[in-house]
Amino acid sequence: MHVHILGICGSFMGGIAAIAKAQGHIVTGSDQNVYPPMSTQLESLGITLTEGFDEAQFHPQPDVVIIGNALSRGNAAVEYVLNRNIPYISGPQWLLENVLQERWVIGVSGTHGKTTTSSMVAWLLEYAGLQPGFLIGGVPQNFGISARLGNSPFFVIEADEYDSAFFDKRSKFVHYHPQTLVINNLEFDHADIFADLAAIQTQFHHLVRTVPGNGLILSPKSNQAINETLGRGCWSAQQYAGTDWQYELIKSDGSAFKVRYAGKVVGEVYWDLLGLHNVQNGLMAIAAAHHAGVTLTDAIEGLAQFKNVKRRLEVRGKVNDITVYDDFAHHPTAIALTIQGLREKVGKQRIFAVLEPRSNTMKMGHHQEELVASWQTADQTLLLEPKGLSWSLSKLASTSNSPATCFSEVSQIIDYLIQHVRSGDNILIMSNGGFDNIHQRLLDALVLTMEKTDD
Repeated sequence: MHVHILGICGSFMGGIAAIAKAQGHIVTGSDQNVYPPMSTQLESLGITLTEGFDEAQFHPQPDVVIIGNALSRGNAAVEYVLNRNIPYISGPQWLLENVLQERWVIGVSGTHGKTTTSSMVAWLLEYAGLQPGFLIGGVPQNFGISARLGNSPFFVIEADEYDSAFFDKRSKFVHYHPQTLVINNLEFDHADIFADLAAIQTQFHHLVRTVPGNGLILSPKSNQAINETLGRGCWSAQQYAGTDWQYELIKSDGSAFKVRYAGKVVGEVYWDLLGLHNVQNGLMAIAAAHHAGVTLTDAIEGLAQFKNVKRRLEVRGKVNDITVYDDFAHHPTAIALTIQGLREKVGKQRIFAVLEPRSNTMKMGHHQEELVASWQTADQTLLLEPKGLSWSLSKLASTSNSPATCFSEVSQIIDYLIQHVRSGDNILIMSNGGFDNIHQRLLDALVLTMEKTDD
């Protein structure tokens, strides 16, 4: 079958392309921006890519077109498909019908931690020899790829609450029908498609309704929004982090902790990750893998060998003992947890938090008070103010109790850092986008400054 994918260069659609290719389909696709690393990853699989959405890409005509949720009515390719009655489907629906129907699906959902936790679960199953398939919205470094078909009944998927397609406004995850469901946390996000938290809770309850009676739902005991959602009705077994599953910190930075199950210590984890949020993610991953048949011994041993997903407190480089980190955090809760995790690691060393408020939710002005609170444990916060905001980020920064400064250009942020950082400092860059390649530009500037100093 010839499968053509519109919006192929996103991590989710690119993962579907890789899986479809592994099934033996002819796969082609197009996107507005075709560039590495996704373009090279897809081309290495023998997938033909087209830049843009003109009608020439439909010759020869594919058997089915998978349409990504970034495309809408008015797009030339979408209109061509509709006008000629070419069969089309959303990515999540295609995945259900062609991959997930006969699999033991482990879905990892929640506002934060989906990518990291799903990567952990996939790795724990792999460590136990179960060879799972997976589709994750990032690149787990234990695998080096974001998706694969797998050679077992198990399939791990990052269960995203964003909508499926322009013609299917249900959340992606209602298509996945998980046997094991993790709900990490639940907060208001995605203000571009959800009116309020209640609207998101409704979608999560649709997801809960799809878990079979012999399935398992894992969630934290103390999360009110999740408890309210489950209170609408739950027909599956439940286990909770905080009661059934517990952790006990061995090191305050989260780099070592004990695991308790049913009241008994079942092992200790020593790993490279930091932060309480990652300890919580790890606990959920152990619980999910255990439900799929992984022994607690294997799960705990495997977690110790987990390599974090790229862009999760990833060290991009170190110059003159100045460390530059990259992190995907873009919601106030994630920002606060990331900074706190780094603070536990570096102690009294200075942290410069560099933030691009890029998500649609923050651009629309939501979470302003929470955003200011999120960076207070940093020594200084540098903010890139997006163009066209309906509210003032500079005015918001002026209410901060810790030093916070706004800039209009990335180059200004780099210049400021070069003038103010010193040996032993930590620069934590947070964005869910490319941030105009600030990480490498900053490292290059630090090297150049050091060379001039040596001269």
